[in-house]
Amino acid sequence: MSTVPSATPVRAMLVLGTRPEAIKLAPVARAMAAGTQFEPVVVTTGQHREMLHQMLGLLCVDARIALDVMRNRQQLSELTARLVGELGEVIRAQRPDLVVVQGDTTTALAGSLAAFYEKIPVAHVEAGLRTGVVDNPFPEELNRRLIGRIARWHFAPTPRAARHLKDEGVPAEQVFTTGNTVIDNLLWVLAEGTGTSAFRTGAKRVLVTLHRRENQGERMRGMGRALRRLARRGDVEIVLPLHRSPAVRDVLLPELDGHEGISLVEPLGYLDFAATLADCDLVLTDSGGIQEEAPSLGKPALVLRTTTERPEAVEAGAARLVGTDPEAIVSAAEELLDDPVAYGRMAGAGNPFGDGRAAERVLAQLAEDFPADVPVTMSASGPYSTA
Repeated sequence: MSTVPSATPVRAMLVLGTRPEAIKLAPVARAMAAGTQFEPVVVTTGQHREMLHQMLGLLCVDARIALDVMRNRQQLSELTARLVGELGEVIRAQRPDLVVVQGDTTTALAGSLAAFYEKIPVAHVEAGLRTGVVDNPFPEELNRRLIGRIARWHFAPTPRAARHLKDEGVPAEQVFTTGNTVIDNLLWVLAEGTGTSAFRTGAKRVLVTLHRRENQGERMRGMGRALRRLARRGDVEIVLPLHRSPAVRDVLLPELDGHEGISLVEPLGYLDFAATLADCDLVLTDSGGIQEEAPSLGKPALVLRTTTERPEAVEAGAARLVGTDPEAIVSAAEELLDDPVAYGRMAGAGNPFGDGRAAERVLAQLAEDFPADVPVTMSASGPYSTA
């Protein structure tokens, strides 16, 4: 049980390991640091160590504790075990009043498990996303379902995500629709105006991101062939920031390196990535977060996956799930590049993921549930509840 004295700020441990987690938890960390009710303790696990260290300072996030859990070509089982063990040690040393995790990474799952074992309540930012296919995306779909059985606070980005949680038996009073914090951070970064676009020509600008495990191998090789066909049009500039995963680079470098119209660049810092996204005409991606960011800037997004846990963008018409077949990818991209009417429909569809005030809503709810001298305990039935 954790009791918060009236004169002591609530100690909130924010656990993050990947660049998307940092991006989406940064608005929460900044908001906590700006006030007096919460003391944010940011812990990085190092899942994306180089990517994190190049951007946390730019996002005005102070990481108090940095772990070093990554090993070359580490198996998921090894990573998960190491994360749970080391995060458990940190939680025992820091004794937070709550642990905040984001999304569906191995870090988020391990942080939730470690907190559960120490009887510390968990707040889950970006809760309730589902594809309905337990191993697609892998392992993220299972991760988010498991976190959903542990968390006390479920901060859902959309009404659909909130319904998923309630349908799974999460008490309605523990589910809160907030919008997505990725929009908060994107608007903040663009307002700062310090990023630099990676595009260099006046051609039609296509931003591509590829990294998902289920797409690696022959599927990704086929996507590379599709990108070569698009580049051969001669009126397209493709920018593809290469993920650091060897499995991604081993496929894409032989397929795309040196081809005219295609720029393979090292991973962009978030400020530069945001500027590049704002500067593009079209997005091709298998990422989750970009499906949320692109509609907020009026950029049509073609999702190179067979499933998506963010169907709101597809239903709104801002994104299209085109799958992984090279012919389908080329056909969908060329329609948008050549048909102004089709392009305009997607570009003007709007953003279903929030208004830039998600972090504000997260903090308001946590502040309401952590008044002075009111303990938060773990209930016998499983999910955390207010005593």
